[in-house]
Amino acid sequence: MPDPRFFETGPPISLGELAELTGAELSRPEAASLAITAVAVLGRAGPGSVTFLSDRRYVAQLAATEASAAFVTAREAGSAPAGCVALVTPHPQAAYAAAAERLHRPRRIEGGEAISPSARLEEGVRLAPGVVIGPGAEIGRGTVLGPGVVVGPGVAIGRDCQVGANAVIGFALVGDRVRILAGAVIGEPGFGAAPGPKGVVDIPQLGRVILQDGVTVGANTCIDRGAFDDTVIGENTKIDNQVQIAHNVRVGRNCAMAAHTGISGSVVIGDGAQFGGRAGVADHVSIGPGARIAAASGVMKDVPAGETWGGSPARPLKRWMRETAWIAKSAARRREGAEE
Repeated sequence: MPDPRFFETGPPISLGELAELTGAELSRPEAASLAITAVAVLGRAGPGSVTFLSDRRYVAQLAATEASAAFVTAREAGSAPAGCVALVTPHPQAAYAAAAERLHRPRRIEGGEAISPSARLEEGVRLAPGVVIGPGAEIGRGTVLGPGVVVGPGVAIGRDCQVGANAVIGFALVGDRVRILAGAVIGEPGFGAAPGPKGVVDIPQLGRVILQDGVTVGANTCIDRGAFDDTVIGENTKIDNQVQIAHNVRVGRNCAMAAHTGISGSVVIGDGAQFGGRAGVADHVSIGPGARIAAASGVMKDVPAGETWGGSPARPLKRWMRETAWIAKSAARRREGAEE
């Protein structure tokens, strides 16, 4: 279930209504009155929830799911277990998105008061002009919020933090001694889209961002909230300006990312990893503890712990340098041959 501090859960919906809403076909019409109260991804779905399968690699998870229903293609309908009603559709992920929008709505700042009466500020909090704090938000002792900062509903910020001008923080839990520089955006939806019958649709992002103690987030950096699991930045990690961290990323402790680094969704980064400027990492890649990624590298596969990789596609540094030197020598020989 999405965190109630950040999402409102609407009334249950029957499978019959859900099938009508999404254009899906019930595999068992007699189950049309069954109530659905939440959406969940396959690995976390339980009774009362609806999930989806759009990738055959996860058929085994579907077969073991405890979800009450699942959006699946006709090809996979037979893989749903006995306790899970198949909702057959050519667009399972888009149908899941429609169900998520119906059942879970993000909380927003509403009303005319800049500081919500239900926000809780400890002693010694300092607010610059133009700060907006949403309902249920909590700000710890000694924290300073710069001009124009927006803190969304339910957000918790720890003690002795510094938040720069015009930063926006939503759907997030922030530890102590965290520095968020001007213009940073924490907790906006991660990039999630799926083809639907009427074109591409957005997939609601129902997770959070967690910034642990001592994290620094640079100016104009964006850290997306999780699609369902959390995006987590470990203790004392330092992130430069204009970095993009996508949904579900998990960054370890004491990592460093130089400007313009881009981390795609569901990447796992071990403690002490370092990234040069403009490094990029493809989705679902693991970067081992202590690994180093050279500037402007493009990481397309897992990097073992302690290794230094460079190039695009990235490979171990010595190999990259040998290959680069060989290409340069080969090009030089070709030029010399052409001039003779």
